[in-house]
Amino acid sequence: MIVTLLNRRLDRPLGRLLRPLCRWGLTPNLLSVAGLALNLAAAALLANGEFLKGGLLILVAGCFDFLDGIMARALGLQTPFGAFLDSVVDRYSDMALFTGLLLHYAAAGQVGLVGLGAAALVGAILTSYTRARAELLGIRCDRGLGRPERILLLAAGALFDVMPAFLGILAVLGHGTALWRIAITWVGARRKMAAAGSPAAASLPRWVEEARR
Repeated sequence: MIVTLLNRRLDRPLGRLLRPLCRWGLTPNLLSVAGLALNLAAAALLANGEFLKGGLLILVAGCFDFLDGIMARALGLQTPFGAFLDSVVDRYSDMALFTGLLLHYAAAGQVGLVGLGAAALVGAILTSYTRARAELLGIRCDRGLGRPERILLLAAGALFDVMPAFLGILAVLGHGTALWRIAITWVGARRKMAAAGSPAAASLPRWVEEARR
C-alpha cells in the first residue's frame, strides 16, 4: 500500500522521463514481459541457491513492474488488455519466485522451510484473489500487504540471507491480508444488499462497523 501511494506521486515526473522511450517502440506491455523474464531468471537463481544474485535480479524486475504502470498512466497508454496482461504477468512472477525457493529447500531436504514457503505462496495467491473477487462485486479492497511490498520483502530476504524469517513474515502478512479483505468484502456486500432492500441483509454487529471505518 505504501509503495502504491509513492507510485502515484511519481507518475508525472517519471512519465516525462519515459516519454522519449516510446519513440523507440518501448511500451508498458513490453516492460511487463521483460519484468517476467527477469523474475524467471531470478527464480532459477533462487532454486540454485544463489540468493544474492537472485535478490538483485528481483529488485531489477521490480523496477520494470514499477515503471510499466507509470508509463501507461502518465502517457495515456492504459488499455484493458494491458491491465489484464500486467495482472497475469504478476501472478506468473510470484509463483515462479516462490517455486524457485521451494525447489531449493526441497533439494536441501529442509521440509519445514518447504512448508513455510508453500504457506507464503498460498498467502500471496489469496491476497490477489480476494482483491480481484471483491472488485468484481464493486467493492474496493486494497488494504493490507500489496504486491510491491511483498516483492521488497522477498528481495530483502534473499539479499541479506535471512529468507526463512522473511518467508514467515510473508506467510503471516499474506494470510492476514486475505482474511482482512474477506471481512471487508463481507461488510461491503452486506451494505450493498441493504441498500438494495434485500431481506437477506441482516444488521451488522457494531464491532464490524467500527473495524470497517
